[in-house]
Parts: sequence; C-alpha cells; structure tokens
Amino acid sequence: MTSAGPHYRLPLTGEGTTGLGKALKPITHPLRADIPIMLGAEGPKNVALAAEICDGWLPIFYSPRMAGMYNEWLDEGFARPGARRSREDFEICATAQVVITDDRAAAFAGIKPFLALYMGGMGAEETNFHADVYRRMGYTQVVDEVTKLFRSGRKDEAAEIIPDELVDDAVIVGDIDHVRKQMAVWEAAGVTMMVVTAGSAEQVRDLAALV
Repeated sequence: MTSAGPHYRLPLTGEGTTGLGKALKPITHPLRADIPIMLGAEGPKNVALAAEICDGWLPIFYSPRMAGMYNEWLDEGFARPGARRSREDFEICATAQVVITDDRAAAFAGIKPFLALYMGGMGAEETNFHADVYRRMGYTQVVDEVTKLFRSGRKDEAAEIIPDELVDDAVIVGDIDHVRKQMAVWEAAGVTMMVVTAGSAEQVRDLAALV
C-alpha cells in the first residue's frame, strides 16, 4: 500500500526519515477495486465533513428517529464546493446491536452496561462526544445522572438507571418480525448498510436469512 498524498506519505519519506520504509502488501484481499473511505463521526461538523470528503459515514449509536437532524448535517457537506459524493451515491453505514429474542427486557439489561461505559466513562467528564449523541436525542438528564454515578465508581447503578426507551432508540432488539420491521425503518431513514453486532453464530445466520 502506497500513498503520495499532500499530508501523509506511505512509506514515509523525506527529511528526518531513514529511507528504509517499504510498502506493505495487505494480507486481506478486498472484493472491491476501489476501497471506500468512511469517516466515523458523531458531531455536526464531522458528519458534514464525512459528506464532503468521504464515500460514507460510520455513525455510532445511530437513531432513525433523528434522521432529519443527521440529514441536515450531511446536506451541508454535500453542498460544499468539490464535495466527493452526493446523497445518491453516499453510504450511511450505521453500527447496530441487533438481538433476536423474545425477551427484550433481558436483552436491554445486557446492553445497558455498555452504554453506561460510553455515556459515563469515555472521554473527559466535561467533554464526552458519545454522551453528546444521547443528549441530542433528548436524554440529557439521564446522561448527567449516568455520568455522575459512573465517575463515582457506581457503575452497576449507572447502568440500571438507563431506561429501556433510551436503549431501544439506537438498537434493534426483538423477535424476528420486529427485527425485520425495524431494519426497514432504518433503511427508510437513509441507512444504506448496517454494521451489525450479533452475539452468536446462530444470530448471524438468522440475520442473514432476513436480508
């Protein structure tokens, strides 16, 4: 892999380098000749940047309910001079925890510690971009309480106070019919690809059958 870009060169050359660097061959063999560039972004400026310079956007904690807000940010990027893509050929590759189950409450309970970590334990207490995602969804009070508990070492309590509604906003949990319907909701919101977290090989096979 080589790059002669204006900012980063692979292998690194120029002043202060040894000149011994060699281009590495990837051990994987992509199916596409043109590998897309995706930007993981959460805030409005970086989401707009993804639309301007990348082939797609990799959102974490995506909520189809918030698609209108996300689309405004994306449209800002698409409208910039020299934008790489338009909405018609831009990918939204949303990460999603998908659990096929008849016990939604138990699945939500299993996801809450993960959310408590990202909401309350990532970054600085004053600046946590993951927490800001949920603030924009309307959960500011929950985020503040989770952060306070998590930072004081009460991690189990931090997870327990997260409401099921908050979890459900950015995951797909339920029986096969519910999962199928929610995947359609996400697609209608503009998601073109789902990066799915599945808990078992059986879940992967079940999801494959849905698509």
